[in-house]
Amino acid sequence: MTKYRRADPEISRRKFINVALGTAGAVGGLGLVTALAGVRPPIRITASKVPAIAGDILVYAEGPDAGKPIDISKLNDKLTHAWPQGKDKTGAPVVRKDEPNNLLMVFKFAEAELVAPTDLKATDKGVVAYSGICMHLGCQVGNNASKPGTLLCPCHSGAYDPRAGCKVIGGPPPKPLSQLPIKIDGTGLAATGPLNAPYYGSTESDWASLLEEAKTI
Repeated sequence: MTKYRRADPEISRRKFINVALGTAGAVGGLGLVTALAGVRPPIRITASKVPAIAGDILVYAEGPDAGKPIDISKLNDKLTHAWPQGKDKTGAPVVRKDEPNNLLMVFKFAEAELVAPTDLKATDKGVVAYSGICMHLGCQVGNNASKPGTLLCPCHSGAYDPRAGCKVIGGPPPKPLSQLPIKIDGTGLAATGPLNAPYYGSTESDWASLLEEAKTI
């Protein structure tokens, strides 16, 4: 008698079927995971993170008047930081400062000083507003002490001209700062729409989705 037992063909078939089903299940599960990974979940934001939209008023971002509406009589050619302030679903005011990309810079120049590529239709009596976040690596832009009248990012020396659409005049930024369309509203300022280009680090499609979702907040 041989010492090896003859394999039961029925048992072998069952083993083969089980292994085949297990392999198919693993492959199917992997395919499902891959498919789900490729589905971008909807962006979820709150009223305090929504980008500036039409109707928002601009409020001081710092100093003793932080949170109060911008007073256009106090604006000049020096940088004033601002946040957009909108409303939540209940109608309560909400300063949109929980999203760093919402930081704005506001200036008031003689109207003749504003030149292309500034969107002059998005300004009002020499008042112009831009994003305060550098388009290179997302740092906060400030005054340029070595060249008054221009702006400088302290991280990598990106420089911008606020009288000319905040175009890049030095350093590595790949594009100008986004401009916020505004209008004078009484003694203050109101946005007439969102920034004219996406946040730093946001694609065109992500920006479009964000603005769509903002309408539901």
